[in-house]
Amino acid sequence: MSGYRLLAEAHGRLRTRVGAAFPGTRAVFRGQDLHAELGDLDYLDLYHYGITGRRLSAAQLRLLHAIWVNTSYPDARLWNNRVAALAASARSPVSLGMTAAMAVSDAMVYGGQPGLWAMAFFKRMLAAVDAGASLADCVLAEARDHTVYGYGRPINSTDERIPWVMAKARQLGLDQGRHILIAFEIERILLTYRPQLKMNYAALHAAFAADMGLSVPEYHVLRMPVFMAGIVPCYVEASEAVEGTLLPLKCDDICYEGREKRTWVAE
Repeated sequence: MSGYRLLAEAHGRLRTRVGAAFPGTRAVFRGQDLHAELGDLDYLDLYHYGITGRRLSAAQLRLLHAIWVNTSYPDARLWNNRVAALAASARSPVSLGMTAAMAVSDAMVYGGQPGLWAMAFFKRMLAAVDAGASLADCVLAEARDHTVYGYGRPINSTDERIPWVMAKARQLGLDQGRHILIAFEIERILLTYRPQLKMNYAALHAAFAADMGLSVPEYHVLRMPVFMAGIVPCYVEASEAVEGTLLPLKCDDICYEGREKRTWVAE
């Protein structure tokens, strides 16, 4: 179909499968009445349903809550929390501060992107194993040529969140999914190659999301607000403090390597 025809058919109308609002009467959310049929839904369940069109089981929902809760660190030194807190300290509107913090939460090295690459990696490894390949050979080949995202962590390679989430997964009977099992098997293989390549939270979260049936694009949308409960207290605390007093820098703190002080002479 030509671009012109596509535009012509879209002109003056919105074609949608996700829903519509009918002011004064009702709202439709993926074919169901939001108020009459979905009004009692857990918010995270509704959020997932909006992305995928599928409902979570009660156990999956509890595990997803545990994953989100256990990464809610209200520490203004963390990169995304700091953005929100600095915005509050500068008296920026809350919407701008939160949006900026959400944006940097998707960082390529220490934000959400490694989880996406980890999920894609798990799916590739499972496909290779199903085709008869050796998992160890595939993983070590990847490690030699590329960064294996989801393994290794700055400051301390042990991720303190993993035991708590795994305990909840075992309690809920969700610890035997193919992706979470291969994630731990990959960790065992990588540790023989480099001892610091322990699994981090990105791999854990990605593996459980994959076992819940999410694709990489669906997971990207799902995980975006995962840090929000830790960001908000940092914004609130900074907004209650004296303006501009969050993590101030002295001139001596800045290592300037440019040109020396110059004298400006008017022509």
